[in-house]
Amino acid sequence: MPMIRRMGLNDDAAYLAITTHDARFDGRLFVGVVSTGVYCRPVCRVRTPLRRNCRFFANAASAEQQGFRPCLRCRPELAPGLSLVDSSTVLATHAARLIEQAARQGAAPSMPQLAGRLGVTDRHLRRIFQQAHGVTPIDYLSTQRLLLAKQLLTDTDMPITQVALASGHGSLRRFNAAFVQHYRMNPSTLRQRAAPRRGRTAADTPVLRLAYRPPYDIDGVLGFLAQRCMPGLESVDGLEWRRTLAWPHQGEVLQGWIQCRFSPPTHEVHLRLAPALLPVVGAIMQRLRHALDLDADPSMIDPTLDALPVAPRPGVRVPGAMDGFEIAARIILGQQVSVAAARTLARRLAAEFGEAVDTPFADLNRLFPSARAIAAADAERIGRLGIVRQRVRALQALAREVADGRIELNPAAALQPTLDALRALPGIGEWTLQLVAMRVLAWPDAFAANDIGVLNALGTRNVAQVEAAAEAWRPWRAYALMRLWLTLETQA
Repeated sequence: MPMIRRMGLNDDAAYLAITTHDARFDGRLFVGVVSTGVYCRPVCRVRTPLRRNCRFFANAASAEQQGFRPCLRCRPELAPGLSLVDSSTVLATHAARLIEQAARQGAAPSMPQLAGRLGVTDRHLRRIFQQAHGVTPIDYLSTQRLLLAKQLLTDTDMPITQVALASGHGSLRRFNAAFVQHYRMNPSTLRQRAAPRRGRTAADTPVLRLAYRPPYDIDGVLGFLAQRCMPGLESVDGLEWRRTLAWPHQGEVLQGWIQCRFSPPTHEVHLRLAPALLPVVGAIMQRLRHALDLDADPSMIDPTLDALPVAPRPGVRVPGAMDGFEIAARIILGQQVSVAAARTLARRLAAEFGEAVDTPFADLNRLFPSARAIAAADAERIGRLGIVRQRVRALQALAREVADGRIELNPAAALQPTLDALRALPGIGEWTLQLVAMRVLAWPDAFAANDIGVLNALGTRNVAQVEAAAEAWRPWRAYALMRLWLTLETQA
């Protein structure tokens, strides 16, 4: 039976986490109850099961492999995931990310293709994956698909056929068979049970819930986003972040908007999105987890950051990217200029080359331009926006590589090959590489020692001294950089 010893827990410690409803273990620990056949999150508020009836698992796939079905109350599909360095095997974590991405995009990756992308043999990948996660890649993929389907059935009114396709099942018949086999009920029965609890807004738009581990520095994340908001594309209002979004799907580009509201009492983010984006809702939810860094574990990160010579910020997060090309382009525009200047240049670029989009929000009406649009644009036309020639060359070189599929900018992309490909482009230096690794590729140890904000926060101009001090902040130097930035922005 897959155990949780790699987390540093024995069964007695795991049971203590269950009895105390310890949120630090949410997403890291699941308990199967043999008397009910159900598995739960540690934060579940049902009556605590007897110790002798409990079986402990490191992930949902392991619990389902042993025949347990997900709890309808705590809903294991809502549990936060794991960030890259949280796993003892980076290769297996990359594989899990690729599988999760495929599951949420409706794809069905073959093991030889997956292994080839990671640069290892099929056999080696299966062995490493089994050691790290306690299940085979196929079992892991099946669980991800079913949990996504369960959430869509519970929280939306999407027709069951669309749910089957959106969760990566090739046909309704296969979906029904897999659902009944694992959860011992058909999809219609689950939907009927969930209907009274389904969240709704005045606009009757589905509300999807995404959990995070507390503490979470909501003020830091929303403040960071607010300072960089581009009018027409995104806005921050209280606990809410809204933005426009375009997403490729089956040869076309879906256009719409997302609305995210933090719910501190429940440690969740509540997501609404345009109906046009529902066919890719699984992929958007996964990317939003990255964009708001919902899978980070403060209990691992914060103790390391205590060595920073600035005021503590419990639960600091690193904002990621809903659109990897957009953030990479904005990082290029931010080279050697202030945050306000970079935002102005990005706003001009969007106004000139971005498409108009309809939303229910008066302040959202435009999309950020696609890589293909920037690659095809006239360089002089871009330059007239106030962007210097060197930045135009870097921006268009990046756009061409992304548009042609030679560079992928998302958390599932291989870190070092992607950085090497970016490094070969004109106008891409170490500062840009580290920020792309931090915000686009989700690398938690990225660190730009020569960043002017870092130097100002530490009160020095000695880059070598900063690099030496940063060794104590590994493997969470991206979070250290974020805390230093927030220190300056709070003072300002």
